[in-house]
This record gives sequence, C-alpha cells and structure tokens, in this order.
Amino acid sequence: MERLERRRALIEERLVEVVDGLEPDALQEEVRHTALSGGKRVRPMVTVLACETVGGTTTDAVDFGVGIELVHSASLVIDDIIDRSELRRGTTSAWAEFGYGPAIVSSDGLLGEAFALFSADPNAMQVVTEAMVELGVGEATELAAEPESEAEYMTLARRKTGALFRAAAELGAIAADSDPVTVEALGEYAERVGIAFQIRDDVLDAIADPDDLGKPTGHDAALERPSVVQVTDLTPEEANVRARQESDRAIEALERVEVVDPTAREYLLELARFVVERER
Repeated sequence: MERLERRRALIEERLVEVVDGLEPDALQEEVRHTALSGGKRVRPMVTVLACETVGGTTTDAVDFGVGIELVHSASLVIDDIIDRSELRRGTTSAWAEFGYGPAIVSSDGLLGEAFALFSADPNAMQVVTEAMVELGVGEATELAAEPESEAEYMTLARRKTGALFRAAAELGAIAADSDPVTVEALGEYAERVGIAFQIRDDVLDAIADPDDLGKPTGHDAALERPSVVQVTDLTPEEANVRARQESDRAIEALERVEVVDPTAREYLLELARFVVERER
C-alpha cells in the first residue's frame, strides 16, 4: 500500500502544480475548489498502473493521469449544474460556491489544462477526443431519459462512465509505448470497470445514506434520470450482480495483457473488485 500511496502523492503533487499555474487568480481559485477538493483519483491511478503493468514508469504516465483527472473534474462541474446538486466530495459544488457562470468557466479551464497535457502525443489526443465524444453522447442521452431497457442502459453506462475509464487505461498503455493489442485489452478492462462503477453508483444513489456517500442521494429518482434502478426491473441486489459480472469481464480482459510489473497488475485486479463493493 505504501507504493500505491507514493503514486497517488506524485499525481497530487503534479495536479497542484498544474492548478497553481492557472491565471487569473479567480480562475485558479475556482479550479482549485473543484480539482483539489478531494476525490479518490481512481482514473489517474488507472493510467499510472496500466503504464507500469506493461513496463512503463509512474513518471511516464503522471501527466496523462493528471489530464484525465482534470477532464473528469470538468464533467463533474457540469453534472452538478444539471442536477442542481449543491454538494460534491463533501463540500459545496462549484456552481453553489461561485455561481453558474464561474462554474462553467472553471470547467472550460479544467479542459484547457487537460488538453495541454495531452497535446504533445497525437495518440493521446485521439484517445481523449473519442472519450469526450462518447461522454457527450452519454450525457445528452441521460438528459433525454431515452434508455428503456437494460441493454440501452448498459450503452449509456459505457458512454457516460466507461469511456473515461477506457481512456485512462489506454493513455497509460500509450505512455509505455505499447502495441495496439495491449492498448485495446487495457482499454476494455477499464471500460468494464467503469460500467461496474456506474452501476454501483446508481445503486448507492438509491439506497445509501447521503452523509456516508459525501453527496446527496435520490437524484436519479427525483430527476427521472435513467439509472439502473429506474430503467430496469432489477432490484439493487440484482444490479450489484450485474456490476460483479462486468468486474469479472474486466479481469478477463486484463488476463490478455503481457505483464511486466505483477504488483501493478495486482492493484488493477483489486480495483476491479473494489468498485463493486464500495460504499461511497
């Protein structure tokens, strides 16, 4: 675990460095509030661990990891505006703290800094651009509340959450100069982890205590959003089974990867198991 914390500390250090370089001061304050207010840093850890699994180093991957965290943070700012959620990661959301206009500007600032980190590598830019397209389609679908079946919900989960997870792992593989087959296998692993994460997130929104979760619950039902509980006839327990199935398929995809660092791979395996057991 000490080795894992060292990786997380490097990500946090680089994230702070990027945020500290923002101008003007008002934008830096707004971005700092969003990007440095906590969070598990799951996506950047996936980037780093994927890179190390196939022979790269933390240093190789840290900028891409920070970039994908900034993209994720930008998406959360917009999610909270859409959902009118005043709480994020146990503190006020960006729009509740600064207002709608500054929150939207801070989302733009987060994306700008992210793409600056990806810009030196065309493959990285392609991966993130494709993920952003998928995310946009997913968010639009969610707003329209179009999914009417479990299959359609799973497509939404892939776009809304799985796409950024896929990008995180593929960026790690790219940082390690991996071949396309390895990039794809790690991408599938992470996409399925992301889908499992989203299913579990929907279940927690339906059943968790908001104080334990660190954000309001019941939003999916109140806003008639297409969560796994709302769209399908699955009970929370049955939905958790679906999440575990996705986790198992993620592990199967990871087994296709030629491993250089078994310890890093073991952390990826633990993540696939954790996302379906987490309570927040």
